[in-house]
Amino acid sequence: MIDLNSISINFDQNQVVLLNICLGFLMFGVALDLKLSDFNYVIGNKKSVFAGLISQWILLPILTLILVWLFRPEYSIALGMILIASCPGGNVSNYAVHLSGANVALSVVLTMISTILCALTTPLIFAQLRKFIPEGHAGDIVFDISFTDMISTIFQLILLPLLLGFICVNFFPILTGKIKGIIKKLSLLIFIGFVIVAVAGNLDNLLNYLGLVFFIVLVHNGLALAMGYFFSSSVMQLPFRDSKAISIETGIQNSGLALILIFNFFDGMGGMALIAAWWSVWHLISSLTMAAWWKHRAK
Repeated sequence: MIDLNSISINFDQNQVVLLNICLGFLMFGVALDLKLSDFNYVIGNKKSVFAGLISQWILLPILTLILVWLFRPEYSIALGMILIASCPGGNVSNYAVHLSGANVALSVVLTMISTILCALTTPLIFAQLRKFIPEGHAGDIVFDISFTDMISTIFQLILLPLLLGFICVNFFPILTGKIKGIIKKLSLLIFIGFVIVAVAGNLDNLLNYLGLVFFIVLVHNGLALAMGYFFSSSVMQLPFRDSKAISIETGIQNSGLALILIFNFFDGMGGMALIAAWWSVWHLISSLTMAAWWKHRAK
């Protein structure tokens, strides 16, 4: 029998810093296409924001519990699944939404709200979901998330790049026109680079243990994307652009935050780390594929 807790997932501080810089660059590129009128639209359509938060904070956790009861995975894998579902939306979702031609302003607002409040929502959702895992006992696991660190992360990865992008668009329009095309191409290369870096750093582990979590992550992520879209389009009757944005926001979770929590509060529990590491790779592949498909359909 495989001891999942013996698995070592390799994500060092240098990789985290590099990925943070890359994410900031992606957000800067997204900001070059944003207009104040986009945010005015979101303010005037609170229904879309409300639907996005319901999809991420309520429907995704419920879906996760259903899958845990259906698959009955090892306890550490189940913990990893519910931790992923408890985390805020991933910052890369904003770029995927941008690539798909969906409502970027709505995506940015949803990411910012879920990230700002995750200091409260992540521990609360995880603690409640953990009670309903059908088998196993993990003992008393208590963890806190620094609200200051969350604010710092938001500022560095979202607010600062967006602010720089707005400054370029509004005060340096000629320069923006010249660099916009290059920035977009570089952003796509960087986005693909995320997948390469994540795979290269953990290739041995992923090859040896991928079979344990591949199908679970595939189904979990795929249903999250589908649920977000059909809930917003069919139940909430939202426009196509908003439904696409909510779908991607629901399917892309901040698995980097999940890994940080796992290493700091769960002693790098193998099953949890494996789920979060593969989710980090797979949600990039699935969101990029879906965004490219939607973009192709639009053309």
